[in-house]
Amino acid sequence: MPLKRPVVLITGGSRGIGAAVAQLAAARGYDVAINFKSDREAAERVLEVCRASGAAAIAAQGDMALEEDVARMFDEAEAALGRVSHVVNNAGITGRSGRLDAAATETIRSCVDINVLGALWVAREAARRLSTRNGGAGGSIVNISSAAARLGSANEYVWYAASKGAIDSLTIGLSQELAGDGVRVNAVSPGITRTDIHERSTGDAGRMERFRSKIPLNRIGEPEEIAEAVLFLMSDAASYITGANIPVSGGR
Repeated sequence: MPLKRPVVLITGGSRGIGAAVAQLAAARGYDVAINFKSDREAAERVLEVCRASGAAAIAAQGDMALEEDVARMFDEAEAALGRVSHVVNNAGITGRSGRLDAAATETIRSCVDINVLGALWVAREAARRLSTRNGGAGGSIVNISSAAARLGSANEYVWYAASKGAIDSLTIGLSQELAGDGVRVNAVSPGITRTDIHERSTGDAGRMERFRSKIPLNRIGEPEEIAEAVLFLMSDAASYITGANIPVSGGR
């Protein structure tokens, strides 16, 4: 009888870094559940790639800012694939770029609702289901932070940088809470990465290239490079790592 494949649940998995993580996880032997908020077609394209690697894969629609959607997402993933063993807490937005003193209240609130409260709801639900203290079998949580938490993102989106600072604190605290419960909690902090979030947030397709000169490796990161770090932290090769935050930012 074949061994049961581990199951990873990835929030914001229909595009960008989340999609790259899903596809690499499928290729590395995981069954995959991806969450998406509105673009089902994009989610289905990711699922096709995952299934082509031999993975069972499903998509669960949900707004991660809503507690009830988070719980439902976990329920759907486990009903279809079995116990979730790994969670990638990736869903996030920046909001339209600009200075803080010119930012609309709704821009800031939407970012915090998804990036901070949403990440907390997902982490809480993951802890409830994975922790051996709560009857789970253990596992791994990887939070997606950002180099912005260290750099501040002045004149672009200070509120986004602040939201990712919260992810860094969440990673430290939760890793200590769950260390005795069979759950490792780590983070990856991407730098400038080739995804469509830049143009969507700024309306400026040239933003990435303008930052190239500030990156010591002098190139833009690829989503697959972020995914490699995530998959390492999920794997048994990282079994003695918890509370870590790996910058994947080209040295910036």
